[in-house]
Amino acid sequence: MRIFVMNMRGDPLMPCTQKKARILLKEGKAVIYKYDPFTIQLTYATGETKQDCHIGIDTGSKHIGMAITSENKVLFKGEIELRQDVKSNIDTKHIYRRSRRNRKTRYRQPRFLNRKRSDKWLPPSLQNRVDHTFHWIDTFCSLVSDPILHIEVGKFDTAKMINPEINGVDYQHGQTYGFFEERYFVFARDNYTCQCCGKSKDKILQTHHIIYRSNGGTDRVDNLITVCTDCHTSKNHQKGGILYKWQEQHKKVKQYKEPPFMNAIRKRIFARYPNAHTTYGSETTPHRKELGLEKTHYNDAITISGITNIKEDPKEWLLIKQFRKKKRSLHEATARKGRKEPNCFQKRNSKNTPFYRGFYLNDKVKVFGHGQIGYITGFTSGGAYVKNVDGEYITIPNKSYKQVSIKYLKLLSHNNNWQYVVKSAV
Repeated sequence: MRIFVMNMRGDPLMPCTQKKARILLKEGKAVIYKYDPFTIQLTYATGETKQDCHIGIDTGSKHIGMAITSENKVLFKGEIELRQDVKSNIDTKHIYRRSRRNRKTRYRQPRFLNRKRSDKWLPPSLQNRVDHTFHWIDTFCSLVSDPILHIEVGKFDTAKMINPEINGVDYQHGQTYGFFEERYFVFARDNYTCQCCGKSKDKILQTHHIIYRSNGGTDRVDNLITVCTDCHTSKNHQKGGILYKWQEQHKKVKQYKEPPFMNAIRKRIFARYPNAHTTYGSETTPHRKELGLEKTHYNDAITISGITNIKEDPKEWLLIKQFRKKKRSLHEATARKGRKEPNCFQKRNSKNTPFYRGFYLNDKVKVFGHGQIGYITGFTSGGAYVKNVDGEYITIPNKSYKQVSIKYLKLLSHNNNWQYVVKSAV
């Protein structure tokens, strides 16, 4: 994987090899400009001969593939993993706020429709992903000189994905057309029969979410089934219950969260990058197979960049993950483990402390005696919690607790809200 280079004025030049970058740094002809992605800046005047650089972007709702190519050589490739917890965090904040307002607070008149929304408004969960997609496109465009941008977009017809035979006025009707409520459509679809016990006579029927809403399930009729009151109990919702097992067996219930996001970002890409070359997945797949590349996000990005023949393809690629660094919840619905009294004085839990003894949340550290590299996710009195990139705790050998003492940690870099891991392609 090539190293990005800046000239003395801070303008981008052609990326160089890792060997050349080490030599320049050792001889004092360059200094480190940025650690992630690793970039150096020259300390002497040099020629500025440049070749055409193509940047391929594989947009997505969960992962973004990025690649930089030039003269049939892959200079850089990587993936960005976007956050998927924005909606759940907002829901949690909503619950805390409502309970706080109803707990010995002054009366206040309810406010409705007091938020101004423009035509470009998006829900926070979508807006977060749109903003960070544009952020990384702009970031990589600033690392190479006069790049040619290639972006894959998607256009989806959600109604046709649900019913391939839909046509004409059926788009206005929907699945539940002609039924008083969605529940009656679900009853009729399931022939007024409980889907757990198979009984229908003399039973009071209810609708049940196959994937619980607390686990990300939606209110779509595809996620609803008919159950009777004998089966629809709190016991059956718990682990080992019939409904819980049903959820485990139907984890692949079709969800339609990604198509609306891809439709929304497509219009915004056209408006923000009018000179970019756009393509679609139907064109990317056959071209990728011609190049002999496996199905990955960064390989799709290589294909999207318009490369026709690969002469050089590095084995290393960069994984970038977003980290939720700031935890602002001071009022908690229930006291956390270890806290004997409710949080009545707005004291932040020690795990939410942003820094401790020179270390900050999400710092990249090395654990002495263990040899593993991880990221700080929280602090305790005298120690910290360290997780690897896969979210697993790194602990001291022969110890059962998760905390790692500060004296066993060596700081590698501050990362702010992003985690960077160099991986090898299989």
